[in-house]
Amino acid sequence: MVKKTQVCRNCRRFVTGKVCPVCKSTNLSSSWKGAVIIMDVSSEVAKDMKISEPGKYALYVG
Repeated sequence: MVKKTQVCRNCRRFVTGKVCPVCKSTNLSSSWKGAVIIMDVSSEVAKDMKISEPGKYALYVG
């Protein structure tokens, strides 16, 4: 069985369980577009997206 990838609606981080490991939210969505991997939280992309933890994030969450 293939699991659908889910994204946290609050912080846009990709989630494998039922709770976001970053913001502890259970508000998840399987409707998302685009992905970015943040390795350096001091980068311009991370600052623009307001990301404070390294990881894989969606650009848009529906």
